[in-house]
Amino acid sequence: MAENDTDIAARTLSVAPQQFSLDVLLEKYAKGDEQSVDDVYRRVAHGVAQAEPPALREEVEARFVENLQHGALGAGRIMSAAGSGIAATLINCFVQPVGDSIQGVDEDGLPGIYVALLQAAETMRRGGGVGYNFSAIRPKGARVHTTSSSASGPCSYIDVFDASCRTVESAGSRRGAQMAVLDCTHPDLPEFIEAKHSKGRWNNFNVSVAVTDEFMQAVEADLPWQLVHRAEPSPALRAASDLRQREDGLWVYAEKRAREIWERIMRSTYDVAEPGVVFISRMNEDNNLRTLETIRATNPCGEQPLPAYGCCNLGPLNLTRFVIDPFAQVRGGKPSFDWDELAARTRTQVRFLDDVLDVTLWPLPEQYDESRAKRRIGVGFTGLGDTLVMLGLRYDRAEGRDFAARIAQLMRDEAYRASVELARERGAFALFDADSYLADGTFASRLPDDIKASIRRDGIRNSHLLSIAPTGTVSLAFADNASNGIEPAFSWTYTRMKVMADGSRASFAVEDHAYRVYRAFGGNVDALPDYFVSALDMSARDHLDMMAAVQPYIDTSISKTVNVPADYPFDAFENLYFDAWKGGLKGLATYRPNETLGAVLSVTPQSTDDALAEIDADPLRVAIDHRPKGELPAIIEKVEYLTQVGKKSLYVAVSFIEVTGRVGGEDMTIERPIEFFIPVGQRDESQQWITATMRSLSLAARGGFVARNLQDLRKVSWDRGQVRLGDVLRLDGHRTPRWHDSEVAALAYAIQQILHRRGFLDAEGNQVPTRLLARLPRGHLAEAAAPVAGLAEPDRGDSGETAALPEGAGPLELRTMLGRKCDTCGANAVIRKDGCDFCTACGEVGACG
Repeated sequence: MAENDTDIAARTLSVAPQQFSLDVLLEKYAKGDEQSVDDVYRRVAHGVAQAEPPALREEVEARFVENLQHGALGAGRIMSAAGSGIAATLINCFVQPVGDSIQGVDEDGLPGIYVALLQAAETMRRGGGVGYNFSAIRPKGARVHTTSSSASGPCSYIDVFDASCRTVESAGSRRGAQMAVLDCTHPDLPEFIEAKHSKGRWNNFNVSVAVTDEFMQAVEADLPWQLVHRAEPSPALRAASDLRQREDGLWVYAEKRAREIWERIMRSTYDVAEPGVVFISRMNEDNNLRTLETIRATNPCGEQPLPAYGCCNLGPLNLTRFVIDPFAQVRGGKPSFDWDELAARTRTQVRFLDDVLDVTLWPLPEQYDESRAKRRIGVGFTGLGDTLVMLGLRYDRAEGRDFAARIAQLMRDEAYRASVELARERGAFALFDADSYLADGTFASRLPDDIKASIRRDGIRNSHLLSIAPTGTVSLAFADNASNGIEPAFSWTYTRMKVMADGSRASFAVEDHAYRVYRAFGGNVDALPDYFVSALDMSARDHLDMMAAVQPYIDTSISKTVNVPADYPFDAFENLYFDAWKGGLKGLATYRPNETLGAVLSVTPQSTDDALAEIDADPLRVAIDHRPKGELPAIIEKVEYLTQVGKKSLYVAVSFIEVTGRVGGEDMTIERPIEFFIPVGQRDESQQWITATMRSLSLAARGGFVARNLQDLRKVSWDRGQVRLGDVLRLDGHRTPRWHDSEVAALAYAIQQILHRRGFLDAEGNQVPTRLLARLPRGHLAEAAAPVAGLAEPDRGDSGETAALPEGAGPLELRTMLGRKCDTCGANAVIRKDGCDFCTACGEVGACG
């Protein structure tokens, strides 16, 4: 580098760090007495260099420090924990398998659900995020042979993993990130697609659908698509739906048009930005180790397709540090890029990340074994958007894409060469086989001939070497808020929301690195040149084209968000995903701003009141202060049940109101329950608890959480014995009585069933999402509506489980043996019989042994 060039580079670095970047550095990365980035660099380099032979440690540590000072970075876990003595992993993310059993392992050797949950908790406790594919779990309604019951499906278990993540605090005081993937063939895919429409559900998960080439071809041709699983449906489900088994042994739970399924995915993604889509066929075809492993999932941000227990060990290079004489146009010159320096830093970064694998703490022995067998690493870059701006190149034109592709190609070639050199020094990864590694179609088969010849002769140290990740707070803390990863700058100045130590949120003004350098070099920030193009200025197609330009040189994948304006046509949005698939991308995530999505970044400050108003715009969640005056449509039903002292009956009235709000930018109107009422005079005692219960339910309904309140009421118990109301459909097709622990619990169940029959709750008492409620015909309550004051006998044609009990039913005679509570019918009647759990009330056989 020439003397003048060195001076210019120094001028670039002399831009004083902005306060927000310093705050992030001190809060998230600095340890002990560390006060600067250099302090962190020296700790990290020292910690990672401990993997080297003692005779080399001092020399290599100095190389690592220099590399960090000149643009190299570790991912967040490395920068936070390396050399600190904290018992935390240096690996950002993992993929972990989940099998179709509760404990132990399933028939494919996958860990049972609660084994996987325990493993995930340990991984997150040590600082790692986790991705999973939940498709092995049998669908809702499948038969569970060991307990003669029916399965609840993978979505219910994702709820459990979500709650665990919410509870477990990671090393370094952060919550673990998670990715849930479900195959496009799984019978519970419709529920999975809609799950995040329910406010608060799966907040600790990103979700993606794994789509195959076969599925995408079926969508194109508008062919039928079968949702299948190897688990046998329950007898009741088979009887109700006439399900069949295919020749390959899989059960067909449903058959739909592929295009219909695709439309549901796209509509959800358009509205709430999830689920994302991963092109799982492409991930497996391109995999250097495709003969040894099958990719089923990715890490939480999607840039690392990984096998079971695989890890993403990441380290980006800050590309802005390789720009020579940035914004020279302002001074009549021309900026350039130091390609030789980038090549050298890439080679050192490979050694650095390979050493990380040997010094990190591994949360699980399975993760350690997987890393030793394949030694995956992920050299990447950050600051691409700012680098193009500093060079005067537009991100959204061919000039910018060609430059980015040249960067990616150089990094690919240098990383693979460096890994071959490491193989000569340390040996190839344990499972290396040259013929399969270089077979036609793998990523490695497309390397330059000289590199392939070196691999065949000397082996290669790392099975995979490249990954473009989001760099988030790493770019903020160590790169003066350079644009993240492959992204263009979001905006040149903007407001960033930050969660404070007390849990409150505060907004901070933040400036982009390139913007600050331009101003420091005398540029007029009030009239920015046209190459200052931000994420909000360019089209969705421009974002996609940049991914397509870089992906051929990345052996894993790219994490990038394609920004889509709120008014972007749905058809064009859908076409983006088709073009991504046809263009060979491995996944795609989009963001379209709307009222249901919060944002960490905003160009203009947003008041707290405005933010809360947007959150509360969902008509299902809008708080209603009081009951409107006048008559409301209502459902009135007679509820009869048996207690220890005999049959009891009462009338229940549920009043509804139409509520309008906005979801996904659309106005939606739904009918919500607002008041629950049991007229006075029906009971000769206990009127107070009835009135109190109905008032609490009414308040819950006006607050938007009646489903949760009813579930809580069903847990109420008393000392007067159980109450019989409704029935349970057993797997053999017979119905047996349903038991409750109190009159309050029985009444809550009855109301759940009323709301279920009107489409407001599902069969399990869970809230139906707003979008589905809005599809119900308007005024669909009219057929059952009556003034609240009237107590006419309602139509019993669809009343189901609240139908009248047989005439002459007297005091409840207990023919059951007292025991533990039955999970099927609710009776306290489970005993041990012939070595098995047996319910003397309904005959259900549970666990044996």
